[in-house]
Amino acid sequence: MADGAWRRFALRRTGRLLVSLWVLVTASFLMIHLVPGDPVRAALGMTASADLVAARRQSLGLNDPLWLQYWHYLRDLFTGNLGDSMVSGLPVADVIGDRLPATASLAGLAFLAAVALAVPTGVGMAILTRGGRRRWAETTYVSGSVVLATVPDFLLGVGLVAVFGVQLAWAPVAGRGGTATYVLPVLSLALGLAAVLGRIVRVEMVSVLDADYIRTARAKRLKARTIYLRHALPNALTATITVAGLMLGALVAGTVLVENVFAWPGLGYAIVQSILSKDYPVVQGIVLVYGIGVLLINLVVDVALALLDPRSTIRES
Repeated sequence: MADGAWRRFALRRTGRLLVSLWVLVTASFLMIHLVPGDPVRAALGMTASADLVAARRQSLGLNDPLWLQYWHYLRDLFTGNLGDSMVSGLPVADVIGDRLPATASLAGLAFLAAVALAVPTGVGMAILTRGGRRRWAETTYVSGSVVLATVPDFLLGVGLVAVFGVQLAWAPVAGRGGTATYVLPVLSLALGLAAVLGRIVRVEMVSVLDADYIRTARAKRLKARTIYLRHALPNALTATITVAGLMLGALVAGTVLVENVFAWPGLGYAIVQSILSKDYPVVQGIVLVYGIGVLLINLVVDVALALLDPRSTIRES
């Protein structure tokens, strides 16, 4: 029975992943065809000669029938060929390869920082406010986290730059270099996520602390640290993992605006510059990378939840 449930779970998740990938690839292909006007003319500028525009359209295969272009696009993707930049002439794969580490490091550190802030504060507030105690602390914490979570990442980044970068000059405000350059962009991405996760951890922890097995553990005179960390916390993290995984996908996409605030040389900065310069092959490639990243994150979250709580996840209808 268990093997069959795992098999059905794997088939469902694989099927969803394949369908989502097909939708993503098709949408990225249609992107260049949905742009009003001639994308090649827009990329080369109005002063480009007709012969140059025609030659570039021919080299990109834009004169072929749509179904043939789609077939060539799929074939090139399977061989790792994402095309060439219209502006620099460099392979799109090389552009992405140069920029991806900067975005991955920024998003990864922001996620770790958010979890490191959310779990201790959520657990601490749950312990302090359990059973309706310290209402003032609960109200202050919830209100503050709601306000912080509603501030857009890029707007928070602008505020951090103004205060800590310009007025106090405590951290660099642009570029990627040493450790100090990570502080402000990581905080811009992490604080809002930490506020949301912290509230979820607190709510789940309060619920778990009222469970019968926790009361039994207290009756056995177990140490408070053992009760909170070994018995309560693991059971309170299921919902947190779900939301954290979903928000990690949003966090990856959220790097686009934050990277432009801090002139961070990642994919987010590159895609905005490519949109401004009408460099559609680069835009297509980066959209694919972001989309695949979000799909893979969701898959990892599904598998993690299945391992932590197989009854509710694997046996879903």
